[in-house]
Amino acid sequence: MNEIISILDKIAFLAFVVATMFGTGLKLTVQQIWQPLCNVRLVIFSLLTNFVLVPLFVYLLLQVIPLTEPVKDGLIVMALASGPPALPKLAQIVKGNLAFSTGLMMLLMFGTVFYMPLVLPLVLQGVEVNSWDIAKPLIFLMLTPLGIGLLIKAKYEAIAVNIQPIAFKISNLGLILGLAVRLIVHFNEIIILLKTGVIFVCAIFIVFSFTVGYLLGGPGIDTQRVLGVGTAQRNFAAALLIGTSNFDDPNVVSIIMVTSLLMMVIVMILGQKLPELDQVQTKEVEQMEIS
Repeated sequence: MNEIISILDKIAFLAFVVATMFGTGLKLTVQQIWQPLCNVRLVIFSLLTNFVLVPLFVYLLLQVIPLTEPVKDGLIVMALASGPPALPKLAQIVKGNLAFSTGLMMLLMFGTVFYMPLVLPLVLQGVEVNSWDIAKPLIFLMLTPLGIGLLIKAKYEAIAVNIQPIAFKISNLGLILGLAVRLIVHFNEIIILLKTGVIFVCAIFIVFSFTVGYLLGGPGIDTQRVLGVGTAQRNFAAALLIGTSNFDDPNVVSIIMVTSLLMMVIVMILGQKLPELDQVQTKEVEQMEIS
């Protein structure tokens, strides 16, 4: 039974990531992806938020709150792993800028490939990180389907339009199946984390990450949303790779899995609430202008 669930989880993850990246390529052009990254201020704030502010906040938070070493290790690994593969899908959920989400994801992923091997051994003794191990899934599972989608869009736009809905349906199915499987698999760990209060530390981590990303994600609401969710949702694939290859204690992997799941659930909830909040803010601004 456990083997079947494990296989379902892998299939769901592959379907979700590959279909999301392929579908994103079918919808955009290279110029559209590159254009938001020409905003130097936005790029600098994105890098500052993900590679300085969030890791520093989590590190300081863990100095104040007493937690077991495996839990601390798992949270630090998550804090340092940036560039979630799910970012284009999250951008769709929160009605953000899809082009910026794709460019930001690639920027943060490439940054993580060089950042984690340098920083992680400084904060966690005995941890070794191979840049190529992090880069491989980036190339084969994300950049390759994205590139194929961009090529089809550029050469055969009519075909791209026709297969876009299929790609995004597969992506949605993979997301729903993956969330359901992980909820079932990690239900006991979630209960334990609730009882011990660790899950509230995870929530503080997520809320801070979203808030600082959202506040620094100008110039528009659509880019604020993307940087908010892109900072709150960390690079689960990179974190899990490091957790399984460097730590013997299974609790390290458990906290990585549960935190990632919690991040996805919170972001999906935010996706429903953000448009409502923006409408309220717009009405308030209009009322101020009238008065």
